[in-house]
Amino acid sequence: MELTGTILRGREFEPVEGRVVIDDDGRIEAIEDAPMYSSDIILPAFVNAHTHIGDSIAKEAGGGLSLEELVAPPDGLKHRLLRAASREELVAGMRRSLEYMERSGTAACLDFREGDVDGVRMLREAAEGLEVDALAFARGSADAMRDGDGFGASGANDADFGRERRATREAGKPFGIHAGEVDESDINPALDLDPDFLVHVVHPQPVHLERIADSEVPIVVCPRSNLVTGVGLSPYEELAERTTLALGTDNVMLNSPSMFREMAILSKLSDLPADEILRMATVNGADLADLEYGLLEPGREARLLVLDGDSDNLAGARDPVRAVVRRASVDDVRDVVFAGPA
Repeated sequence: MELTGTILRGREFEPVEGRVVIDDDGRIEAIEDAPMYSSDIILPAFVNAHTHIGDSIAKEAGGGLSLEELVAPPDGLKHRLLRAASREELVAGMRRSLEYMERSGTAACLDFREGDVDGVRMLREAAEGLEVDALAFARGSADAMRDGDGFGASGANDADFGRERRATREAGKPFGIHAGEVDESDINPALDLDPDFLVHVVHPQPVHLERIADSEVPIVVCPRSNLVTGVGLSPYEELAERTTLALGTDNVMLNSPSMFREMAILSKLSDLPADEILRMATVNGADLADLEYGLLEPGREARLLVLDGDSDNLAGARDPVRAVVRRASVDDVRDVVFAGPA
């Protein structure tokens, strides 16, 4: 298979006019410079580094409620609605969100999966037959983590997750944890667990920034979610100076799982450069889960998307990376190619 256009190659997303050659094993065989007349923009598929798609059955519920009233276990609105829904409703809702992600160029999501072992199995059922990698960061027992792809802890103020952290090490699976979403009180306890990544980190103090820099623990930021819940915004530039950032859309209850929207809002709320934001939406998230895609380079799995650079929205764009990050949308997607193994 060959694709032609402006290729955003490598970690710096260098625009290359030419072709991407994909071999029979679904890997990028070559990226070749060549004179082309295609207006297409070819970029790596997105990795949504933090989702809760179980609440796809409750989109836009709870307007005006606080974060605790919305999602705090066990009696936040989200959890009450999840308990009231049937298994069939939950699976169908998750599948619709996964289908949307796949259509909009998201190759994988790291889902903090409620429901213990059965929750992991419901996500597997929802993803059956789709090409998106729906990775279950289980919440609940160590058995759920072993069935899934890792453990996703709610926060260090909710419980002592030491046993679960030890279990992930034994299983060789990643451990992620929410931290610093409402205030700074759970950041140090979360860092004490030596997690593979943190989520949110809206309220770090200087001591936390020092610890983050020392440990180089990656952080997944979720700007739209933090805006909706009113908890504030992460100090994106300060965090980016100290560690690797990835990007997630968080609860489907609050936001569509659109990486285009997440990139666009972050680009307008921060001084982060466009290429850094695109890395946050692609390779940085892929690295959290040891995925073999997220960049367009020979040898990588060929998971990429093709944008129509001559769409009414993108025609005339002078900088393709800025155009992708600040302007593009699912309406500009011409094709999604997930040639690697799902």
